[in-house]
Amino acid sequence: MTSAAEGRFHMVDVSWLTSVPRRAVLRTDDGVRIEALHEPCTAGVTGTAADATAGRGAGTGAAAAVGTAIVVAHGFTGSVDRPALRRAAQVLRRHADVVTFSFRGHGRSGGRSTVGDREVLDLAAAVRWARELGHARVVTVGFSMGGSVVLRHAALERGADARTDAVAAVSAPARWYYRGTPSMRRVHWVITRPVGRLIGRYGLGTRIHHRDWDPVPLSPVEAVPLIAPTPLLIVHGDRDPYFPVDHPHSLLAAAPDGTAELWLEHGMGHAENAADDGLLDRLGAWLVRP
Repeated sequence: MTSAAEGRFHMVDVSWLTSVPRRAVLRTDDGVRIEALHEPCTAGVTGTAADATAGRGAGTGAAAAVGTAIVVAHGFTGSVDRPALRRAAQVLRRHADVVTFSFRGHGRSGGRSTVGDREVLDLAAAVRWARELGHARVVTVGFSMGGSVVLRHAALERGADARTDAVAAVSAPARWYYRGTPSMRRVHWVITRPVGRLIGRYGLGTRIHHRDWDPVPLSPVEAVPLIAPTPLLIVHGDRDPYFPVDHPHSLLAAAPDGTAELWLEHGMGHAENAADDGLLDRLGAWLVRP
């Protein structure tokens, strides 16, 4: 199960940007239906939804350019409606419109999770939707598995309609198959064992594919050198129980000089559950800066 040879993807249920939250169903090139949610910025009138509404009156059939959208990629076993992701989205909405979605095999999306491989297609569909809605600038932030996905997406996707203008990876692994912590050994048990996948499906709400990767996708650390000149931010907690701090340091070391920065957060644990509002606010400010 690999995304390496995938072609274009298309979407359904795409329409005009509005000033209220709206849900949509996107479809990836391999036919998976992905649930997604667009929410407007809460920082007053910022030239986003208001400009889009003005564009509708032009009668051109094309959306107006309406500023930045932040596309958020959740971690393994997350979804668009999980409390941690909802909290992150609400903080990020202080800075820009936000698009959240559920990866395949998660929430109400179709398919089964490939744990970071074909999920690149899901993210690309969400980015394309944000651009179809008229956003002139689209940036991505991902947590844990979502962090590995945003890195690979930024490295591999160069099409004008699905590329990212900036990328932030929070609590992302640097390499595949890491089992160096008890937390990651438990994750691998869930992914690789039939009874683990049953627990994933009925206990964690995550449907996991039973097939191994073939071929193995580009690893996050291999992806990083390909991201430049797109701005890259790596964020990691020094108390992460899944991936120790050699992972973010490896990612930073793989970037060409001066093209990436690292925030090593004191006392922080793992991913969106551990990211406090202050960190999320700083992330939002970094993502929307010119």
